Amino acid sequence: MTGAVGSKTKRVNHRHEGPPAYAMETAPGVPPVLTVRFGRGTPEWPPGEGHAHLHEFPLLAFFARGGGVMRFADRAWRIADGDVYILAPGEVVAVEDAVGLEDLDGWGVLFLPEVFGPQAPGSLLAWRTHPLLFPFARGAGGGASRVRVPPEERLGWSARLEMLDRELRERRDGYQPAVIAQLTLVLVDLARLALNVAGEFRLNGEPLLADVFEFIEARYAQGISLADVARAVNLTPGYLTTIVRQKTGRPVQEWIAERQLTQARRLLAETDLSVDEIGIAVGYRDPSYFVRQFRRAHGHTPLAWRRASRQ
Repeated sequence: MTGAVGSKTKRVNHRHEGPPAYAMETAPGVPPVLTVRFGRGTPEWPPGEGHAHLHEFPLLAFFARGGGVMRFADRAWRIADGDVYILAPGEVVAVEDAVGLEDLDGWGVLFLPEVFGPQAPGSLLAWRTHPLLFPFARGAGGGASRVRVPPEERLGWSARLEMLDRELRERRDGYQPAVIAQLTLVLVDLARLALNVAGEFRLNGEPLLADVFEFIEARYAQGISLADVARAVNLTPGYLTTIVRQKTGRPVQEWIAERQLTQARRLLAETDLSVDEIGIAVGYRDPSYFVRQFRRAHGHTPLAWRRASRQ
């Protein structure tokens, strides 16, 4: 798969067992971004029925028109219109079920985080602090994530990905910043879809988790606790902690804090509210505790983050 001259994937041989792994090669000055067209008779897709492999970089796959089955590790999903699959590095993927694969129509985007510059975190675990990379970190260790683009937005997704592919192929003057801009817009749209955590879990057949995240979304600004969430879904705090950690890789308290801090970042960037006011608005009764939690998660105080976001 190639997205620009000097950018391509290569098979790596350091894995002695399991499916083949692919890394990305780039040339100096070439953005580390690749695109691949799904369906429409393209030679890259499908690679062969049951062809399992993994990528050592993040990948998203958008299907304007579905068909066939996509398998991640030991779970298979039938590809539907508007599906977006979000894969963290190391996720095993295979496309199966030859019936219907010829109807696929969509795009894959592969990239390295350093495309966003030296400020991009290098650790997968640190991606949760980066608004454009957080959707990929959510799937790490727990399988791929899936969201669905609303019907009225699918033409826009296709057009944006076609533009990204054109910039990579034609390499006209100024294509490097244009590639980064188009990729950023795609990931902004993805991050907005991924904020609907409850909808994603309901889509993926996890009604309990959907109930948990709907409660968090509705009440996070009230300073809710694990006990509050457990009571809302009629489970004990200990059992709920076990279920949510098993299914998502993170405990309930971290999800509450993530939602609070996501809103805090938005308010810091878009309003002139004081730090104390923002802390209270997102559910922290103690302003100093809010500052400590923000700094622990982001490496900066809220004021420092606000200054950096407005430069």
